[in-house]
Amino acid sequence: MSSVASAPVRVRFCPSPTGNPHVGLVRTALFNWAFAKHHQGTLVFRIEDTDAARDSEESYQQLLDSLRWLGFDWDEGPEIGGPHAPYRQSQRMDIYQDVADKLLAAGHAYRCYCSQEELDSRREAARAAGRPSGYDGHCRDLTEAQVAQYEAQGRTPIVRFRMPDETITFTDLVRGELTFTPENVPDYGIVRANGAPLYTLVNPVDDALMEITHILRGEDLLSSTPRQIALYKALIELGIAKSVPSFGHLPYVMGEGNKKLSKRDPESSLNLYRERGFLPEGLLNYLSLLGWSLSADQDIFTLDEMIAAFDIADVNPNPARFDLKKCEAINADHIRLLDVKDFTERCAPWLRAPFAPWAAEDFDEAKWEAIAPHAQTRLKVLSEITDNVDFLFLPQPVVDEASWTKAMKEGSDALLRTAREKLESADWTSPESLKEAVLAAGEAHGLKLGKAQAPVRVAVTGRTVGLPLFESLEVLGKEKTLARIDAALARL
Repeated sequence: MSSVASAPVRVRFCPSPTGNPHVGLVRTALFNWAFAKHHQGTLVFRIEDTDAARDSEESYQQLLDSLRWLGFDWDEGPEIGGPHAPYRQSQRMDIYQDVADKLLAAGHAYRCYCSQEELDSRREAARAAGRPSGYDGHCRDLTEAQVAQYEAQGRTPIVRFRMPDETITFTDLVRGELTFTPENVPDYGIVRANGAPLYTLVNPVDDALMEITHILRGEDLLSSTPRQIALYKALIELGIAKSVPSFGHLPYVMGEGNKKLSKRDPESSLNLYRERGFLPEGLLNYLSLLGWSLSADQDIFTLDEMIAAFDIADVNPNPARFDLKKCEAINADHIRLLDVKDFTERCAPWLRAPFAPWAAEDFDEAKWEAIAPHAQTRLKVLSEITDNVDFLFLPQPVVDEASWTKAMKEGSDALLRTAREKLESADWTSPESLKEAVLAAGEAHGLKLGKAQAPVRVAVTGRTVGLPLFESLEVLGKEKTLARIDAALARL
């Protein structure tokens, strides 16, 4: 299966502005973006905001902000415009009404007067008889007299699309050839009784008018594809569409318990990753691996490398499991790939209020720049920087009681006194000299370096784990280090 088209590639990303963006949505956007870039094509960004009850301007602005943070750009759409504007469906209602009227006039659609109770009753009867339970075509061929009777009863019809009585086969760019028989694809609604167009109409109409060539979307929409293909063919007949686009259905993203990751799952929220300090490039690198890979032996790559290699035909159709630990590990690799200046700048939000527990005037830029290269090798996410460097900027370290209990064993007071003595005479411009001082203190008490440095680390930083100890001592300075050892001895 080749995803390369002879005509210029035009793909679209069309989210609804409802709530926080989620990682499944981002993965879909990423694959469309990479596909467009790979083929030097056009990415159309379109907003599905026809549901006034669920859509909000706040969510719309949040969506734009999230896409900017991720580094996505689009060729047509909100804030850019383009030849097919407007790109918000709420501003295109006249277009949908016009198309619905043309479908009705040509016989591709009809008015359905069935009540919800009647539909439910007939569906239940079909299930009991072992027949398909979709719409049974009751209103397909009403006479004028039947229509008049329904109208007299005050019934308000919906508009249904008339599915052709034929098998629909298409080649999915991810899944290969797929076939749907007519009994499994019944007529479906395209306009509500109140005149509002449904997703089933507006999406294909916009895709047709915007000349979309490839539709890459989630597997959950696969069952609607034969309906849309039939609608495209009707739109071609009416002169509204030029061709039927190619479809590729992306695999589900699974969460805990191998259940589909939903908006309600905490790990699905894009905001969570922003707040924790994931890098956009790290998060996108991981999301690209949910169904695709650059090569069998390379998990870490840049977006440019992804674009160069991306082919939708290489996407695996099987569900992909979201693994937070692997996501963090890949993000950690991307943190280490930053140059130090970039790293220090990206950490900035977590070094000031409201995240930083120290007073703004106690923050020391020189100390931060000195410790930053050592911190960069230890972080999985940028938000971890706050706890890793707080000992430098707080008057006293925040002592973790579990760490204190673990490190301060019997004889720790004697060890700390010896370490203090050795450190007082050490060369404080050399981390190696500070290491030798603690090593010598440990040897004096029959301890190896690992055991000897634990009480020193807790006394100075408050924790048993953290940044490289001797580089930390050097940056903190002799006076504060010795004062903290004195404070620990007083506590002991």
